[in-house]
Amino acid sequence: MTYGGKATMSDRLDAILADAVPGVCPAAVAMIAVDGAVAAASAAGELVRYQDAGLTLAEQRPPASRGSVFDLASISKLFTTAAILSLAEDGVLGLDEPVAAWLPGTDPRITLRRLLTHTAGFRPTRRIDLELPDADPAARLAAMTRTPVTGPVGGPYVYSDVGLVMAGRVAELASGASLDGLVRARVTGPLGLAATGYRPADPSRVAATEWKPERPGPGCVRGEVHDETAYALGGVAGHAGVFGTARDVLKLGEALRLGGGPALRPETVAEMLRDQGVTGAPFRHGLGVRIGDPGICGPLDDAFGHSGFTGTSLVVSPSRRVTAVLLTNAVHPVRGRPGIRELRAAVAAEALRLAS
Repeated sequence: MTYGGKATMSDRLDAILADAVPGVCPAAVAMIAVDGAVAAASAAGELVRYQDAGLTLAEQRPPASRGSVFDLASISKLFTTAAILSLAEDGVLGLDEPVAAWLPGTDPRITLRRLLTHTAGFRPTRRIDLELPDADPAARLAAMTRTPVTGPVGGPYVYSDVGLVMAGRVAELASGASLDGLVRARVTGPLGLAATGYRPADPSRVAATEWKPERPGPGCVRGEVHDETAYALGGVAGHAGVFGTARDVLKLGEALRLGGGPALRPETVAEMLRDQGVTGAPFRHGLGVRIGDPGICGPLDDAFGHSGFTGTSLVVSPSRRVTAVLLTNAVHPVRGRPGIRELRAAVAAEALRLAS
C-alpha cells in the first residue's frame, strides 16, 4: 500500500475527528484508502485523558498519532475468521463438519459455518469471570466451550461472543497451535501487520479504555483487553483481544478487497464475503463479516466489515475500491458515550466522497 497524490487531502477528515474529540471519544485515528493508496489519514485527541470514571484528568496525556495502537474489540473476529479459513484451505478444518469432532458432547448440529454466522443457537455472551471467579483461564475456556444451546440452531441470527470463543478453540484443537500463534502465523505475519496482535508488549503506544476498579492496578485499563470475557480467558479469545494500528487494519481490509493474498485464496475470500442467507439481522452476513451494516457503513451500503465495542470499525467497499478504518477509545473512561454511530457514518461518507 502506498501514499498517493490524495494523501494530503485530509482537511475534511481532520474536521470530522476534531468534532468528535473529546466528546464522543478521547482519541481517534482514521485512515481511508482509495484504489490501494492512502487518500486521507488523521489522528486527534489523547491516548489517556482520564484517570478514572470520576472524569479526573490524567496528569500525563500523550497525543494520539497515526501509529497509535487501539483495542480492536470485535474486529478481532475478522482475524479469527481468517485464521479458520486458512486452516480450512489446508484441509485441517471443514466449515460444515460438526465441531463435536473437536469438542465432544457439543450439539452435532453446530458447525463452524454456524458459529461464524451467529446461527448456532448460543446466547449473546457469558460472563465466565463472574460464574467462575476463582478459576484459571484454561478452566474458564473449557466451561465456555460447554455452553448449552438455548436457541434455534441454524437461525435466526443472534450475535454471540460465545460462538466465536468456541470457533477459536476449535481452531486451536484442530491445528495444535494457540490462537494467538495461529493469527500471527496465518494472518498478521503473511500480511505484514507488525503492530497487530494480542497482549501488546508496549502499553505506551496504546489508547486507554474503561475504568475497571475490579482489576489490579490503579486507573483506567491500558494495554490489556477491555472485554471482560477475553480478559478472563487470559487476553486471547476468538471474539476479542486483538490490538492494532489503523494502518494495519487498513492493510487487512485491502487484502480482503483484493482477494486475500498472501493470507487467503481468492475463492476463500469470495466465500467469506458471500451472503450466507442469515435471517433476523438488520444486514446481510458473510463468514465472520457483516455486509451492509447500517451501523458502520453509512452511505457505503454495499460494503462489508465489522465494528468493535471500544469504538472501532472497518468498512470495505469493493465496488467503490475503498477501505475506511476508524479506531477510537469511546469507552474511556466509561461506556455509553453517544455519537459513535454518527462518527462511523461520517468517516464512511468521507470515504465515499474521496472515491467519487
